[in-house]
Amino acid sequence: MLLKSKQSLRITKMMLFDFKCDKDHVTEKLVSSDVTEVTCPECDGVALRQISAVRSKLDHISGDFPGATMRWARQREEKIKHERKTSE
Repeated sequence: MLLKSKQSLRITKMMLFDFKCDKDHVTEKLVSSDVTEVTCPECDGVALRQISAVRSKLDHISGDFPGATMRWARQREEKIKHERKTSE
């Protein structure tokens, strides 16, 4: 039986990062989490990894956000009324 060292079993996580070069070209790349710079595809310069804003989405159906839930319910009801009118 062949045993591998712990380092060879290390799993590298691939993540999507934004990179920006000195000429303000921004690109997204799927790279290992330890990569901090890549070559810019537009100008072949060095593009550094940027800190990106966290993307989040509020669940409007759950009821955790009452304003969003009421707005969704109102829009849904209007859509159903419209569909009933057009089907008649």
